[in-house]
Amino acid sequence: MTNFYGEHSKVWLSVDCIIFGFDEGKLKILIGRRKMDPGRGEWSLYGGFVASDESVDDAAARTLFELTGLRNLFMRQVGAFGKVDRDPGERVVSIAYYALINVKDYDDALRVQHGLEWMDINAVPQLYSDHNEMVEKARKMMSQKLATEPVGFRLLPSLFTLTQLQKLYEAVNGEELDKRNFRKRIKEMDFIEKTELIDKTSSKRGAFLYRFNNRVYAHDPNFKL
Repeated sequence: MTNFYGEHSKVWLSVDCIIFGFDEGKLKILIGRRKMDPGRGEWSLYGGFVASDESVDDAAARTLFELTGLRNLFMRQVGAFGKVDRDPGERVVSIAYYALINVKDYDDALRVQHGLEWMDINAVPQLYSDHNEMVEKARKMMSQKLATEPVGFRLLPSLFTLTQLQKLYEAVNGEELDKRNFRKRIKEMDFIEKTELIDKTSSKRGAFLYRFNNRVYAHDPNFKL
């Protein structure tokens, strides 16, 4: 270990993860009560410190795996949060990431083990430090991404109805969409395939189930909703 920077003060580096899920027509995030000081008992995102032998991306991926048991999740960096007084414990700079998961793929036993809850994005309480700021920025970034890439399918089951798809877009963007215009636009997208399967959980008549075809999408990169 060298001492090249011994005259400079040290700063702690951490990662915080905003994990989005979509359930019961609502966009949700995973939060829990802090189990350490400072801020013990306050609502908080899940995160951790970056080890000396890992990159910030690797630290975020490790943290997500510890929390969900899932690998290769869709994950994007939100940005750095480094206000001098953001953490009353030490001088900590945090790199925030957001990830998208299908709630049905998540082992609920892990959620219970970590003491976490799925919280409606529109009912998120006051969180520790600047975590509310992280959540808001992550939501805006996801909304922008959703308009140019079909990343929302990572929040849905492999088979879904058009109503589910529309509710997803409405939940992320925070506004209602015209049903006729939305479905007209969806029908123009070859990578959203209609199947012969019917979902009858919401009505006797039922609704056709659709699926996302990644192979077709790879040849149609000009997606925009």
